[in-house]
Amino acid sequence: MDRRDFIKAGLTAAGTVAGAALVGGGIMALSGARKPKPAELREFTRGKFKLRFYPYELQLAHSFTVSSYSRTTTPGVQLELEYGGVTGYGEASMPQYLGHSVGSVCDFLSRIDLSAFNDPFCSEDILDYVDSLSEGDGPAKAAFDIALHDLLGKLVGQPLYRLWGYNPSKAGATSFTIGIDTPQVVREKTLECADRFRILKIKVGLDSDEQMIRTIREITDLPLVVDANQGWKDRYKALDEIFWLHEQGVQMVEQPMAVDALDDIAWISERSPVPIFADEACQVLRDIPRLKGAYHGVNIKLMKSGGLREARRMISYARAEGMKVMLGCMTETSCACTAVAQLSPAADFCDIDGNLLITNDLFEGMVVRDGLMVLPEGAGLGLRKL
Repeated sequence: MDRRDFIKAGLTAAGTVAGAALVGGGIMALSGARKPKPAELREFTRGKFKLRFYPYELQLAHSFTVSSYSRTTTPGVQLELEYGGVTGYGEASMPQYLGHSVGSVCDFLSRIDLSAFNDPFCSEDILDYVDSLSEGDGPAKAAFDIALHDLLGKLVGQPLYRLWGYNPSKAGATSFTIGIDTPQVVREKTLECADRFRILKIKVGLDSDEQMIRTIREITDLPLVVDANQGWKDRYKALDEIFWLHEQGVQMVEQPMAVDALDDIAWISERSPVPIFADEACQVLRDIPRLKGAYHGVNIKLMKSGGLREARRMISYARAEGMKVMLGCMTETSCACTAVAQLSPAADFCDIDGNLLITNDLFEGMVVRDGLMVLPEGAGLGLRKL
């Protein structure tokens, strides 16, 4: 079978997935979600590709509080990339600490001109071009990268994890996140999730840390991980708290201090009874070399890395340096969460629960059963639009 026949076979296999994706050249009505107004939808035909995107605000089921801020919504942008009648889906999510906005994401996506590209399988060239448009813009680049990978998987009729050689049965468990809150609300949140997950992630970094953990321990003895989001300011106090947390069943700690407190974090990591992971300190591949020796591992998120291509590179480099790998997410729909979950068999820890924290998901994809992630069998990301 030559390349053209191979692609044609992939198109046939993917036809049932893509055939219902479009109605009259626009976006079909979204069941249970707000249909984008025409003024919000941007559509470009660039050579053989069509690119569509529109803002979509995510609604959180509970107020989400970390050591530095609290929010009830997350701005986002949904993206569709079409080639030969097949559509790949992507997403950008912009929590406030990343410093991006719907406007900046849409402006970046509007600059993408694919007229020079005729073959989506030249993905390295395409992504190199998109990456060259700016130095940053991680969420916007992630949206395009995810959609391109979804498209490629559909064109060959295979899930991404299979194309990359990952065993879906090794997807493993994901933690479920409980934000900083009052004891009553923390108790309610814990009761809601304790029987559905095998590990919980607790946001800490304030004076209420001990109260948070004790409240959770009144309800469940599940293993815990904690994320201080740079909230601890003194390394001696931080280390004391880590030892206490270890006694409470905590298995790892994310970003204990500020990203520029590298010497303090290295001092903590050398003495800590549990692994210390970089989150805000690790955005893209080039960040990892300076983190070696200061952290035991890195938390990789698509909205930071700019997509799946960079995330896979980061996993390989971290492993080569003897570092552990965690995969995380922002508040996202099942589109971006399912995308990063394709990499889960390669991770030590996973915190892929952003789609479980919202009330207005647009897709069905990766699901959690008995605390374990189950990857969809469909081509590409394997998403089903709701």
